Amino acid sequence: GLERGAKNQFSTFSNFITTINQKKEGIGNRNSPTQLVIPNIKNVRDLPPICLDVRQKQRISIDTLPQELKAPILPEPSLPIRTKTVKDFQDDVEKAKSSGDWKAVHDFYSTTFDSFLEINAAFKKDTNPPFNTIEDSGINAKFVNVVYDALLNTPQDVQKSVLKGIINGLLQEWKGPRTKDDLRAYCILLQNPQFSNTSTYVIYAHLLRQIAALTEADHHFLVHWSKKISQRRFKQLVDRLLQFISLRLFPAKPEEFPPMVKCTWWIPSATKVLALFNAANSLVSPPLISYTDFYNSTLDHIDLMEEYHNWQCYGNSHRFSFCQYPFIISIAAKKVIIQRDSEQQMISIARQSLVDKVSRRQKPDMNMLFLNVKVRRTHLVSDSLDELARKRADLKKKLKVTFVGEAGLDMGGLTKEWFLLLIRQIFHPDYGMFAYHKDSHCHWFSSFKCDNYSEFRLVGALMGLAVYNSITLDIRFPPCCYKKLLSPPIVPCDHNTLVGICDVTLGDLFQIMPELAHGLSELLSYEGNVEEDFYSTFQVFQEEFGVIKSYNLKPNGDKIPVTNQNRKEYVQLYVDFLLNKSIYKQFAAFYYGFHSVCASYALLLLRPEEVEILVCGSPELDMSALQRSTQYEGYQKTDLTIRYFWDVVLGFSLDLQKKLLHFATGSDRVPVGGMADLNFKISKSETSTNWLPVAHTCFNQLCLPPYKNKKELKQKLIIGISNAEGFGLE
Repeated sequence: GLERGAKNQFSTFSNFITTINQKKEGIGNRNSPTQLVIPNIKNVRDLPPICLDVRQKQRISIDTLPQELKAPILPEPSLPIRTKTVKDFQDDVEKAKSSGDWKAVHDFYSTTFDSFLEINAAFKKDTNPPFNTIEDSGINAKFVNVVYDALLNTPQDVQKSVLKGIINGLLQEWKGPRTKDDLRAYCILLQNPQFSNTSTYVIYAHLLRQIAALTEADHHFLVHWSKKISQRRFKQLVDRLLQFISLRLFPAKPEEFPPMVKCTWWIPSATKVLALFNAANSLVSPPLISYTDFYNSTLDHIDLMEEYHNWQCYGNSHRFSFCQYPFIISIAAKKVIIQRDSEQQMISIARQSLVDKVSRRQKPDMNMLFLNVKVRRTHLVSDSLDELARKRADLKKKLKVTFVGEAGLDMGGLTKEWFLLLIRQIFHPDYGMFAYHKDSHCHWFSSFKCDNYSEFRLVGALMGLAVYNSITLDIRFPPCCYKKLLSPPIVPCDHNTLVGICDVTLGDLFQIMPELAHGLSELLSYEGNVEEDFYSTFQVFQEEFGVIKSYNLKPNGDKIPVTNQNRKEYVQLYVDFLLNKSIYKQFAAFYYGFHSVCASYALLLLRPEEVEILVCGSPELDMSALQRSTQYEGYQKTDLTIRYFWDVVLGFSLDLQKKLLHFATGSDRVPVGGMADLNFKISKSETSTNWLPVAHTCFNQLCLPPYKNKKELKQKLIIGISNAEGFGLE
């Protein structure tokens, strides 16, 4: 709507910049963090950090602010009386469209946006109540939406009057804390759709700068008010901020913006405001939008390692780094950071090994640069355990696997086969380390006590090695497992500190043991007398090797009845016992195993869901993308058999597509880099067409006989992928 007037809008903002500079000269050397000036480089990073601790990245603890910070009440100035309603405004717009006379609409917009007081007068639900709580912003959201929806369809002079009014509001002298009316005005101005146009970015940048520079208590209000915005408009606000950051980083027309050296504060300001919306999103259950909607894929194309090193060196100081705000970095970018950090650690350790050899006057051996694992197929678990325990100092070297008595060279296939066989054996129910829950289709740690938990450490190390060596594992752990794995994300120096303990809820139990969780949920909602009808105490029973054992959930729990008053405590202690306390030693060994390989500050950047994707891949399948990236051996992509194959596969149900992927690669999930990272290959099998397809999962290779027609290919393919394990038996 603004593109036609972009060339001469505010004389390309020259008048605006002149006004700012005059303002700057008039106030001398005072540097208020909220005054609208274009700062020099020395004070561009004077904004307070929103994420004070990156470990709390997506879970900014706004609710934990002390009470005195939450609601500093300042006297509100009296507001002008404005009586226009939504209906009155809509009638004015309709009359203007039919008559061509926009004066009434122009007057409304120019008056409403002329100052923060006028914005409140127009859009505050009621001018009398103060609306000083986080529960209610006092904003008439319907009126705001109607006014903004109509704005881009008004003449240029109306739109310019709004921008001029916003400039007037931003140029006011601010002294001391903001009033709640000021915060309401900021909340309303952020929703202005004009800020999607690059010609308004100078004004938008100064608005973002003022919001970013607000106190933590003011941010607290904005976060809680923002979570009340509708899902569609919330997404628009986030997308607008992401677009602003992207276009400032890589402008399509650099001449549209001031030189980067004069506006280095643009991106930090926008990112800090985006952090407020991320915090608001995390306070809502379920979230308004997915955490992936905060990813900015443009950052995939900047020097991420420089960002990472700046963050490592300066932490959360005044030196800005995107790593301070990891919610904005995509999982693909985080994988790059982790891999490069891993490579640097690998190179460092290999170099040290080489130096040690030379210093002892020993002949260097290329094998010293790798983690060489030699195992017998008949003693796979025990040999692997011994090798990894014996070579702990080499865990961060590149992995190479050798099967004793076999002449294969590990070009990646043997490593993947080792992972597949080892995981399959360890997670077999007969092995007893993990229990498989059919209702939730996931594994969980066995609570059986034992003398040695080293095998759990082995599984953790395997997961770490998989991340380190970019191998996708076919493991089914619930999301709670990855939350525990990042508790804490950096191994504590004090070995007495508990690890793998996190806050767990009934929702976490639902993802593992849905039937038990449903029973506990029924207990919470039971309307009768809990003590008399359930006759339970704060005690739980577990079967271990055929023996029933009892455990108290709290001291003397066997003597404390569960009542209507204490049942919430009972359920919370029960869930905590099942997911934390009963498996503490098992999970602690697993935790230390994982972090023995993956110890890196890069883990601070990850959400639990992202760790799961790095380990197991993404469940989102795109078979068209697989078709585009597939390589062929003995076939051409135009051959009839190949065309039949893709016609059949693209027509498969999601379940059959997952079976095909599992059949060919050993996992039904996709690596972080997408289908292209699978390096999937279809080879021509010179066997009879009576044979079923064959797969080499170590190489992601499918061997396909040249079937004569589509019906035969579909029939043989479905039989093959549906009976790939246990000869069709469970």
